[in-house]
Amino acid sequence: MKKHNFYAGPSILSDYTIRNTADAVLNFADTGLSILEVSHRSKEFQAVIDQATALVKELLDIPQGYSVLFLGGGASLQFCMIPFNLMKKKAAYLDTGTWASNAIKEARLFGEVDVVASSKEANYTFIPTGYTVPDDADYFHITTNNTIYGTEMRYDPDVNVPLVADMSSDIFSRPIDFSKYIAVYAGAQKNLAPAGVTIVIVKDDALGHVDRPIPTMLNYQTHVNKGSMFNTPPVLPIYSALQTLTYYKQLGGIKELERRDLAKANALYEAIDNSKMFVGTVTNPVDRSIMNVCFVMRPEYKELEGKFVEFASQRGIVGIKGHRSVGGFRASLYNAMPMESVQVLIQAMKDFEETH
Repeated sequence: MKKHNFYAGPSILSDYTIRNTADAVLNFADTGLSILEVSHRSKEFQAVIDQATALVKELLDIPQGYSVLFLGGGASLQFCMIPFNLMKKKAAYLDTGTWASNAIKEARLFGEVDVVASSKEANYTFIPTGYTVPDDADYFHITTNNTIYGTEMRYDPDVNVPLVADMSSDIFSRPIDFSKYIAVYAGAQKNLAPAGVTIVIVKDDALGHVDRPIPTMLNYQTHVNKGSMFNTPPVLPIYSALQTLTYYKQLGGIKELERRDLAKANALYEAIDNSKMFVGTVTNPVDRSIMNVCFVMRPEYKELEGKFVEFASQRGIVGIKGHRSVGGFRASLYNAMPMESVQVLIQAMKDFEETH
């Protein structure tokens, strides 16, 4: 039975990425060695890093003066590396979910944090607006997509200070105006590669301005100077990332990816909004994530949620159970998700509703 993978992360990867990575596990670049055992200092792997870096810059239209880094530690390590490297005295943060809250907690270890707005009291079901970012903040940190709650900022805010963004779960799904940002970071396990590598895109002239000493491994400049090769990088995930980036270029780039993502999300949201049994947890279309569609059953059908998960699994649908802190359902529609799988889920919802 074909599987339809809606897991939130690690998540679905394209067949192109999986096949090419599998081939490299057996024989990488005709070296007779596996990508699992090849030296990261070899000319063959240096080519992988160089090509992946160039494709990130090309696909995202990154201007001159920015470095692309491939680091370990996940986005969670960036919660401390960002303020360690960029906060001189004060930073502003927008609290839109669990990961934003975790980033705020880490930032408070390095200086004053102004939480300009939060949607916590409404269980993070909307993106706050109407807030003021203080002019004396060193940067304003946002989490563009909130995987647990299904909200997303599909725009680059207009503020008077430099932006920093955690784009772990929606990078490569829309154009980004990098002129507004001094740093963007993203764990790979959503829209790029297996878990184990994190992309950091940092503006070069934003570095070197803090007075505190920074441990070598936590200093962005260390990795800029060494081209992500200061220590052994996560070789396999970087190779997989290169395959995904190549695939994205073949598809037509960011605008085509965005078109496909919007079509998938719109189809699923329409089915939810027209249902008598299911209801979306994010009601304002402006705030709805196109990467993570979160929904529940109406109160009178609540006891059937477990049965629907079982019903869906019989059709090859996996990974739709909502996060344990929210419940309900979550369908993650990352770039590798085909429209076919979305249609299978929609049909399962309709069939289940008709029989109950």
